[in-house]
Amino acid sequence: MIAGHVTDDGVPVINIQFAGREWTAIVDTGFNGELELPRALQQHVNAQIVGRVFSLLAGGHRIEEDAYLVDFQFDGQTVCVQATFADSSEILLGTRLLHGHRLEIDFRTGTVLIDAS
Repeated sequence: MIAGHVTDDGVPVINIQFAGREWTAIVDTGFNGELELPRALQQHVNAQIVGRVFSLLAGGHRIEEDAYLVDFQFDGQTVCVQATFADSSEILLGTRLLHGHRLEIDFRTGTVLIDAS
């Protein structure tokens, strides 16, 4: 089980270990991919390009970007996931990464739980 919290701004987040340090990652229920990482991390992970993907962003903006396979520690296991890199300082966890898990976001209590059972 992974526990996180809802920020004062109403954003569900969890803490993860990645590329040798701890990060705060946003659980982005509007992102149906697996993982989006800051471009600055690309040189620190063994990213293997797998092709191009199209994404539909808020406001109907459609973008095309490179997709990579990266090893990622999630829920106590190392998993190989598809990631994109963005000019951002945030890590986004998408709903495809949560496949096989139960996500609970309780805005009243400010808690986030991700459970594989």
